[in-house]
Amino acid sequence: MDNVYDTLIIGGGPGGLTAAVYLRRFRREVMLVDKGNSRLDLIPVTHNFPGFPDGIRGLQLLDNLRCQLGRYGGAVTPGEVSGLRREGDCFVAAFEGGEVRSRTVLIATGIADAGLPVENWREAVAAGAVRLCPVCDGFDVLDKRIAIVSSPENPVSHALFMRTFSASVTLFERDRESAMPAEHQQQLRDAGVRYIASPVLGVTMSHAMKPVIHTEDGEDHHADVVYPMLGESARSDLAAGLGAATADCLALEVDEYQCTTVAGLYAIGDVVKGLNQISVAAGHAAIAATHIHNTLPRRFR
Repeated sequence: MDNVYDTLIIGGGPGGLTAAVYLRRFRREVMLVDKGNSRLDLIPVTHNFPGFPDGIRGLQLLDNLRCQLGRYGGAVTPGEVSGLRREGDCFVAAFEGGEVRSRTVLIATGIADAGLPVENWREAVAAGAVRLCPVCDGFDVLDKRIAIVSSPENPVSHALFMRTFSASVTLFERDRESAMPAEHQQQLRDAGVRYIASPVLGVTMSHAMKPVIHTEDGEDHHADVVYPMLGESARSDLAAGLGAATADCLALEVDEYQCTTVAGLYAIGDVVKGLNQISVAAGHAAIAATHIHNTLPRRFR
């Protein structure tokens, strides 16, 4: 059993890296595999992660966590786990043409955003013209002209939430099949939110990197920032393939120790049902890693 890891961590975002730091400090043998799709590397600066009063770039936070893991003999292995199965007391993961065996597995694979035509997507996100999380950065767009594209799950709640931060909030309809109920339209009017019923065709950027929202009626609407509210699905296929229960948007269901419905299979961060935040992922990681350590056979050195 010397070639069996204590824990295989799949995903090297803030959650996976934090869990790896904890487990290495517990003297556990860990392999962390990451294919480089962390949403954190899209974030130009986050201002609501504790301990950084001036904010920190997403890439810098990832670098800091990798460096911290390296201090304890850990590292990130680039690549993708393409399959996961159970054999006796171990999990077996298919990886780069070979196999990796571990006693436990921690899924930290995050979510995949759905699509909306946005010109120069990465550049627009880097410039702060396109934003992905009202909870994360609403305070950072105080008094800006805010455009929000409706989502089927929360047709008006995001617009009402952002009204806290600006008097200029416009909600755009995503598609022509959606019919805004009268009570929702009244909520918008009561809050002073403008509503554009003509569906969005796409978003382009002005020369000053400001979003221009193009609607089906031929109108162009200028804003300072746009929240496309893309919709999402959790990257939970590896866990679901083992029978782990999922909820809305394929998010994994976990218990108070971040364990899925499959024994020994844990999940943390955005792939889990709940609030998608960096600090939440870090908290998940601490809980899961500590429980994993306490449930694995002890090693006395």
